[in-house]
Amino acid sequence: MSQTHQQPASGTSRVSLYDEVTDRIVCELEQGCVPWTQPWKSSGIALGLPRSAASRKFYSGINVLILWDAVIRRGFASQEWLTFRQALSLGGHVRKGERGTAICYADRFIPKSEQDRAREVGGEPNAVPFLKRFIVFNVEQCDGLPVHIAVKPKPISLSELSPGAEALIAATGAKFVEGGGQAFYHRGEDFIRLPYRETFLSPADYYCTALHELGHWTAHLSRLNRDLQHRFGSSAYAREELIAELTSAFLCAHLSITPQIRHADYLGHWLQILKEDSRAIFHAASQASKATEFLLAFREPREAEIPTAEAAE
Repeated sequence: MSQTHQQPASGTSRVSLYDEVTDRIVCELEQGCVPWTQPWKSSGIALGLPRSAASRKFYSGINVLILWDAVIRRGFASQEWLTFRQALSLGGHVRKGERGTAICYADRFIPKSEQDRAREVGGEPNAVPFLKRFIVFNVEQCDGLPVHIAVKPKPISLSELSPGAEALIAATGAKFVEGGGQAFYHRGEDFIRLPYRETFLSPADYYCTALHELGHWTAHLSRLNRDLQHRFGSSAYAREELIAELTSAFLCAHLSITPQIRHADYLGHWLQILKEDSRAIFHAASQASKATEFLLAFREPREAEIPTAEAAE
């Protein structure tokens, strides 16, 4: 089993890992499947963000999409994950022959040569980015875990209204204006326009749309300060739409709302972006996680991410 949890050297896997994840998502988009709006209800899988069953911390960024894909594709009912060593530390173990799921960790380090240069000539040393992978296993791939770790997830609530979503939307203090036939965030006047609630096909459609626009709302200068001055139809505009789509999907997972794609007409743009830049989906997912945490902080104490591969151990 040792080979299933070894971590390749970061220097040799950085580019290939970007390409590997991006190629997988491109393939799904080309088949008309949007990875962050999987058929949750029909699959019988509990909604929620994936997290460490040991630390109870949520995964973030691109790892959310990777683990969601693994849950749907492999039929797991749980969103809880463990490393090989975490399972052992909890008194359990990964079953022999089980195949793990590779997720990734991005950070920067300062080489010794840069530290020496900075000491000799002054200035700040240059940090070098790196990306490496590590392996996690769903709790359903493990035996001997404590009862509270291996507990089955609760079924999805079928109630029409979502008290959690209502509370979150109200807690943000964002200005919502109802009426008209379009949904958008007005950057200049800092408000969100939504059609009347009654005109949406379903409550879930309304919440997905409202949360999408709240994703854009986080980009304001006084909040997360993302650049929104993009021409409609441009690549930069589509990238921001992707961030908002993922933010909506991540929030829906937190709130047990079935996520839906709001901008199917952007699929072509997203495919082009991902094919041209293998890091684009990593950046979008990272920005969406930041927006999600920012919004959830209005309602409840911020739940910590898993920042490093070492911390996951």
